[in-house]
Amino acid sequence: MKTIAARRWRNLSLLTVVCGVVLILWGILAVSLRPAPIYSGWVLTAAMLVLAAYNLFKKAPFLPLGASATWLQFHIYLGLLTILLFLLHAGIHVPHGLLGWILTVLYAGVAGSGLFGLVISRNYPTLLRARGPEVIFEQIPVLRRCLGEEAEKLILGVAAEQHSTAVADFYLRRLKAFFDRPRDFLRHALRLPGSRQTLLTEIEAQDRYLNDKEREAMRTLGTLVERKDDLDFQYALQALLKCWLFVHIPLTYGLLIFIVFHVLRVYAYAGVIW
Repeated sequence: MKTIAARRWRNLSLLTVVCGVVLILWGILAVSLRPAPIYSGWVLTAAMLVLAAYNLFKKAPFLPLGASATWLQFHIYLGLLTILLFLLHAGIHVPHGLLGWILTVLYAGVAGSGLFGLVISRNYPTLLRARGPEVIFEQIPVLRRCLGEEAEKLILGVAAEQHSTAVADFYLRRLKAFFDRPRDFLRHALRLPGSRQTLLTEIEAQDRYLNDKEREAMRTLGTLVERKDDLDFQYALQALLKCWLFVHIPLTYGLLIFIVFHVLRVYAYAGVIW
């Protein structure tokens, strides 16, 4: 942990120095009356190309280009640097024209999804390990269905043995929908309270109306609710870890395409258009 923390502080310090150098160079260009947006635009374009190349590098691990972990760190901090480069190049104002809006929205999507991916990739694995045993994402639907079948088998057995539908009625009214599909996706992703505690409280509140066998069945249902909620938690976090790149990468390539149009337009009009 100390090594990781030291590396992080080192990288952040280096990023701060680079940002300072960029700001100084930008100020020099501004007072020298040189076309600073042209220079920042080309630097930003080069940075975006390098960032996009990281995805291609991951698909060719046999190439002698260094450790993937090192390239990942470079990708992260270069991506953070592009935020400053973009703000300097585009300026802090409402974009002009349709192309300006498209470029701004695409870059905001790329940067936002990248920051989102960075946050969840740093935090979600620890949260997943702390919440129940490791579960393979593709097996979660099967495990969820098995829990539902176990719950239904339990209530049918109690109803037949006790000649009472109290447990079954509660299950149909409050629990069947919970077991049928994933629940509280957004709440799990944001680490907010979900249905779990509400359902467990309602299950406990049924004790006064049930006999001993039915109470035992309800306690078992409570255990199944906890296991199902743990599965929903695993599903939500693993889904985001797997799927955020399906937003980040297409937006990156879309941004590169529109950067080409932007460059062509700039040089077609012999000026800087944004």
